[in-house]
Amino acid sequence: MGRSVLELCFLWSVVMPVMIALPIANTTASSTSPQGDLLVSRIAFGSCANQSAPQSMLSPPIWNAIIDFDPQFFIWLGDNIYGDVRRPFKLFGKERTIGPWKNVPRFIPSSEQEMQSRYKKMKTDPGYSCLLKNTKVIGTWDDHDYGLNDAGKEFNGKITSQRLLLDFLDEPQDSPRRKQAGVYTSYTFGPVGRQIKVILLDTRYHRDPLISDGTILGNSQWTWLESELKGPASALTIIGSSIQVISNLSAITGPIFYLECWGRFPKERERLFKLIADSKRDGVFFISGDVHFGEITRYDCAIGYPLFDVTASGITQAVEKAVPPPLNYIIRFVAWLAPTTMRVMGQHCRHKSCTYGQPNFGAIKIDWDATPVTVAMEVRDVNGFPVLSVNTSLLELQAQSIGALSKIKPGEYRRHCSLEVTLPWIVRHRLAILFFCALAMLYCKISLLQLR
Repeated sequence: MGRSVLELCFLWSVVMPVMIALPIANTTASSTSPQGDLLVSRIAFGSCANQSAPQSMLSPPIWNAIIDFDPQFFIWLGDNIYGDVRRPFKLFGKERTIGPWKNVPRFIPSSEQEMQSRYKKMKTDPGYSCLLKNTKVIGTWDDHDYGLNDAGKEFNGKITSQRLLLDFLDEPQDSPRRKQAGVYTSYTFGPVGRQIKVILLDTRYHRDPLISDGTILGNSQWTWLESELKGPASALTIIGSSIQVISNLSAITGPIFYLECWGRFPKERERLFKLIADSKRDGVFFISGDVHFGEITRYDCAIGYPLFDVTASGITQAVEKAVPPPLNYIIRFVAWLAPTTMRVMGQHCRHKSCTYGQPNFGAIKIDWDATPVTVAMEVRDVNGFPVLSVNTSLLELQAQSIGALSKIKPGEYRRHCSLEVTLPWIVRHRLAILFFCALAMLYCKISLLQLR
C-alpha cells in the first residue's frame, strides 16, 4: 500500500499496457451491441475531487490507493472538479451570503475559461494522470462540475458544461453523447454470461427544482433508461447516480440541513424502483457520491431482492476534513444517532455509525470462480483498506416474490424496508430536537453569565 505514484506508474507502464485497450461498448440514447470479452472483476469509483485540494499530498495519496487496487475501470460519479465559485460566509456587510438579510447567492458560476483551467489542473494531477494512463475512465457529473451548486435544468450554462465534461472524459468527437441533451450513457463489459452493464444517469440536466417533487431525469432520459433496463440481460447492472438513491437523510436531518437525494423526489424514486422491478432484471445495484462521506444502504422492499446503494464521497472532500480533528467524534456520534432505516450496520464498519467521513473511494470485486458468484461492495480509505463493506452473491440479487417483500402493515417498522419518512415524528426529528435543545441551553447559560 505504501508504493509511490512514480513507482506505480512505472510498473503499470511496463507490465500492464494491455489494460488501456479494454474493450467497451458505449451506448447513449441509441443502444449498440456489446463488444469485447475481457472479464471484469475489479471496479473503482469516486466523487467530490476538488482540483485545488492537495490530492497528491495525502499520506499516502488516495490515487495511489486506487491504483494499488488495480481496477479495470474507474467511474467518476460527479463533482469531478469544483467549477463554481464559493463566496465566504457573510452575515453582515454589503454582500451577505447567509442569514435573514442574505442579498447575494453563496455560489456563482465561473467562466468557461476558468472551468477549462480547473479541469486541466485535475487531469494533470500526478496521481490521477497515472491512473488515467493505465485505466479506462468513465463518468457522469454532479452540481459543482455541472457549473453551479444544487443547480438543475434552469442552469443556462449546461450546454457549455456538457462539452467541457466530455472533453475531460476524452469522449470521442463523434459520440452520440455530444449530441444529446444530457450526459447519461451506458457501457457493457465482459463476455456473454459474465457481462457487467454500467448505466450512468444524469441527475442535473433535466432536474426540476428541489421542492417540486417533479422530475430528476426528464422524459427523454426516462425513455432511454427503460430501453436500457429492458434490453439484453447481464450478470450485474450497476446504476451510477451522482446523488444517493436509497438513503434519504434529509427526512431525518431537516430542518437543520437538507441534502440532495432521490428521496426528495418520492414520485421519481418510486418510478425508478418500479421500472427496475417491471424489467425483471437481476443483479442491479446503485453507486453514488455527493454527500462527503461513505455509506452503504440497502432497501429490501422495492424490486423483489435487496437493492444496495454504495456511496463513495469524496476523493478530497469529506465532512471530517471540514472541521477540527477533535470535532470528528461529534460528527461520528451524530451519524450514529441519526435514525436511518436503510444504512447497513454490522461488524464490517470501521466506526460504530457505519459511515466514513474521511477521504474515500468505492471498490467492487467480483469472484466469478465462486459458487455462487460473489460480489464485494466496499468503501476504502486513503490507504486502500476497507472501512465499510458488504458481501453478497448473484444468487441473492435475483427476483423473488415482490409482493411478499413489499407488504408492510400500517405503523409496522421493518429495517431496510420502512422509509425514513414513515418513522414516528419524535424519532424522525430527534436530531433537530437535540440540536435546538442544545441551543436553548447555550442561550440560557449565556444569559445567566450576563446577569452576574
